[in-house]
Amino acid sequence: MDAVSAFYFAHPFWVWLGIGAVFLVIELSTGSGWLLWPAGSAAIVAVTALFVPLGSAREAALFAVCTVVTTYLGRRFMPRGPGPAPDINDQMGRLIGHKGECCGAFEGGEGRVFVDGKEWSAELEGGGALPSGAKVEVAAVLGGARLQVRAAA
Repeated sequence: MDAVSAFYFAHPFWVWLGIGAVFLVIELSTGSGWLLWPAGSAAIVAVTALFVPLGSAREAALFAVCTVVTTYLGRRFMPRGPGPAPDINDQMGRLIGHKGECCGAFEGGEGRVFVDGKEWSAELEGGGALPSGAKVEVAAVLGGARLQVRAAA
């Protein structure tokens, strides 16, 4: 143990750089996004220790403060990645925004539409009536295989 502490007191730059490298390797292995900030904080402490001899207690305190600050700032101001990608196997979800036409007249806000090569049970947004052959746009997918449509412009 004396050899480790002797190395630390003789070369704090390399010790903190090694600590940062360990955090960085774990971050790259897991991809969590949380260990990037301690890795950077260890690098900050390493450079600081290279120019200003602080001692082990102050270096550890500087590391803790830098980690909290960089994590907070990184999470607050760095752009997050896009949300979860749409499921390419979700055939219902991809229908939203597609155009189609009424297979028959809508009465009481209900009828059938032809969208994307298939006939679907549909509900007219806001209720009402539409004539047969009227152009519609899919507004939402209701439970099961039922679409909510609106008159297309």
